[in-house]
Amino acid sequence: MKLEDYGLSRERGFLAATDPATTTLPALLHPARDMALDLPRILPTGRGRALLGRLPQIDLAAFCASASEAELRAAMMHYSFMVQSFVWGEPDAPKALPANLSVPIWQLGQRLGQPPLLPYSSYTLDNWGRYDSDGPIDLSNIFTLQHFDGGMDEAWFVLVHVAIEARAGEILEEATRLIAATDDGNEAAAEQSLTTMKAVWDDVNAIFDRMPERCDPYIYFHRVRPWIHGWKDNPALGDGLIYEGVAETDGLPQAFRGQTGSQSSIVPAVDALFGVGHAADPLRTFLDELHIYRPPEHRRFIENVRAASHVRSFIEGVGNKTLKTLYNDNVRQLARFRTRHLEYAASYINKQSKGGAGNDPDVGTGGTPFMKYLKKHRDEAEAHLLPV
Repeated sequence: MKLEDYGLSRERGFLAATDPATTTLPALLHPARDMALDLPRILPTGRGRALLGRLPQIDLAAFCASASEAELRAAMMHYSFMVQSFVWGEPDAPKALPANLSVPIWQLGQRLGQPPLLPYSSYTLDNWGRYDSDGPIDLSNIFTLQHFDGGMDEAWFVLVHVAIEARAGEILEEATRLIAATDDGNEAAAEQSLTTMKAVWDDVNAIFDRMPERCDPYIYFHRVRPWIHGWKDNPALGDGLIYEGVAETDGLPQAFRGQTGSQSSIVPAVDALFGVGHAADPLRTFLDELHIYRPPEHRRFIENVRAASHVRSFIEGVGNKTLKTLYNDNVRQLARFRTRHLEYAASYINKQSKGGAGNDPDVGTGGTPFMKYLKKHRDEAEAHLLPV
């Protein structure tokens, strides 16, 4: 396996293959781009739907057929932010999405192989630039491109995830090397990869620990989180949202999950590498369902890692205490990441007072009662340790 076969790299991980800030869109899409970038000025008016309704409806069929991956993802980012703003920008959720938003995002979603609303890829993987184009993709050198109502807390929430994704690229590369080493029976190479991965996890967890520096829990819950909910299992939208003008839907409501960090491919890829599984429960079903929200190449990478990896059985079979210890160290690092996620879920969501329509502190942005399952999944990872 090679990362480049999936559009991935050691330096970027699952982030966009080229800096999104360098992507330009054709003139056809300039009105949409400009309106999307204007959302921080539009949304405070409380008239977001009326103002977004002024956007001309365009047919993106020709664009979708000829555009580059970077152009498609830039267009998806802008339209998905406008779709979320239309739905959640006023006190009561609408029953339908107007054709000037629904038709283009449906076309983009079909072309990209992802559902037609804001996915994690648009919110994070394609939503950044670098101040110094030759500098690192880290918190000292990156900025967000697209905002809802703006502010440091919103930007920092996204940028912490961007920095994590970039640093985790080395884990992905070592995962491919580890699979090759175990296939070859090369214990020394396997030890080297596991040692490197353990060190990178320290960096990833250190970045995650920085979330509270510039993203306050209260601000997150009341000013950042409301925009990223979906319309599946969300009582504010009942059966979902009608996508006006989209013939394939026959005028019926469509229900899709909201953007969530659980759509990141890092943890599923590492679970697949180490053979970490989870018992059947509603969150397991939810996480399996989230797989279709990832870019197709990311899905393919996770699936191929799962099919190719015999890491656990190899380490169990060789009787090498060092390898078993390193394997367990990496599983603990994964559990540590999940523990921090659980802690943030408690402080940033569960402990907050009830929000507005659709912003329930007991329900995740993806539409699940997350708290009672996150700890279980963390504990299942820890239970996967090998006896040394």
